Amino acid sequence: MSGSVWLPPGARPDTVPGIPGQRTPSWARPDPVDELAERLDDFVAAAVHPDEIAALLESDGMSDDQIRERYGVKNSFALAEELYERNDRRYPEPDGPFHDPWQVGLLGCLLRGVVFALPGLAYVLGAPLLTGPRDFGLPAGTIPLLAGALVGWTWNQGLAHRAYSWLSLGDREAARRSLLLGAPVGAVLGSLVALLVDPVALAFVAGQSVYLGASTALLVLGRERALLLALLPMSAGAALTLVHTVPTAVRAALLLGSLAAVVALGLREVAPRRNEPKGRGELRDKPQRSRSRQTTMGPRLLSSLPYALFGLGTGVLVLYAALGEAQAAVALTLSMGPAEYFLHRFRSGSLAGLRNTSTARAFWRTTTTTLIECLTLYLLTLLALGLAMSTLSPGLLVLGVVLWTGLLLQSFGAILTATTVCCAAALAQTLALLTHTGDPHWVALTVHGTAAAAQAALVCALLGRATAHR
Repeated sequence: MSGSVWLPPGARPDTVPGIPGQRTPSWARPDPVDELAERLDDFVAAAVHPDEIAALLESDGMSDDQIRERYGVKNSFALAEELYERNDRRYPEPDGPFHDPWQVGLLGCLLRGVVFALPGLAYVLGAPLLTGPRDFGLPAGTIPLLAGALVGWTWNQGLAHRAYSWLSLGDREAARRSLLLGAPVGAVLGSLVALLVDPVALAFVAGQSVYLGASTALLVLGRERALLLALLPMSAGAALTLVHTVPTAVRAALLLGSLAAVVALGLREVAPRRNEPKGRGELRDKPQRSRSRQTTMGPRLLSSLPYALFGLGTGVLVLYAALGEAQAAVALTLSMGPAEYFLHRFRSGSLAGLRNTSTARAFWRTTTTTLIECLTLYLLTLLALGLAMSTLSPGLLVLGVVLWTGLLLQSFGAILTATTVCCAAALAQTLALLTHTGDPHWVALTVHGTAAAAQAALVCALLGRATAHR
């Protein structure tokens, strides 16, 4: 009868044995990887590389043991590759206009290049103030000046990184405070080193060290135009010496005047602000105390050490170039502004590649093309500057490759790699000169070529990694 249940004779409903439940065969069960791919569809479809997916899986607390048991693959990277293959690429457009933080103006970068080079005119203006015996065939006072400059470049490179780190955390007051405390320490260190090497140029080295600290503060805080204006008296005096004899007293007054202006501007920028909004480090409520140590305590001091050593290594390489041919060093210094512009242009192009490519291979091709374009344009700029300075040395372009790829590795976060290569190159060139091994020109070309090839290979290895372009 419809709707009734058939029972054996004499049986009651409560005595009928239950029907065993049927098991779903393994071939009919849903694939857990498919289920995970569906759940993470939006994220996986927008990933440029499987490593992005692996990072998400690990951040969700999935261990390799759990992944092996649940999904049948050996680890998070294997699961990420599986998910990457199963989902089509799909990149949703962000709401609102696209923000490109790497867009910079060419004029501003050129201005920075000029500001980097102008202090060299101080040596032209102050040469008659340096008297005494020649140092290893070099003009009087050269050795202590070089020693003080190397200490200043090293210290202020690390100081600039620390100040920029505070700025990236939104704490401008802490950045000012680090510059206010760090710049005088660098000036003292540079002067002490010069005193130990040779006190003949102590006053000039002290002024050089003070300038390096004050100008670092102005450059970090974006006051290039103010620095340029402060250097104009000294620059005008150096230009005047080319056509007219300038008395020693006037030379000293012009040097001291520009130095005093730079120091005054620097102090004005780093002085505490009464009405300055407190930075992140000074507005911590209780819920924020669970943040990471770096956020709550600020950037670690040791994190700036590799940047300081990078400044030392590249400084030594540039100084050797200057000793060989002063015009080459001037061209390199002037090219640092365009180098910065083309570095930003590359980062902007790689960011566009992240948005417009759908596979890791296409992204690598895009970034490689952009890299070749930007490096070529920089080398053409350096070549033009070398021609303007009447220097045609292939070593100039090779050293330019070392400096630019080193800066690029630094922007990729591979600062330890760039520092190791540049410091090793500086050490190799130093040992070769001390032991009189080979012709200095060919030694420099060999060392720079090896360093350029090593850094170029490392850059190529990082080009296809989306995480390196963050």
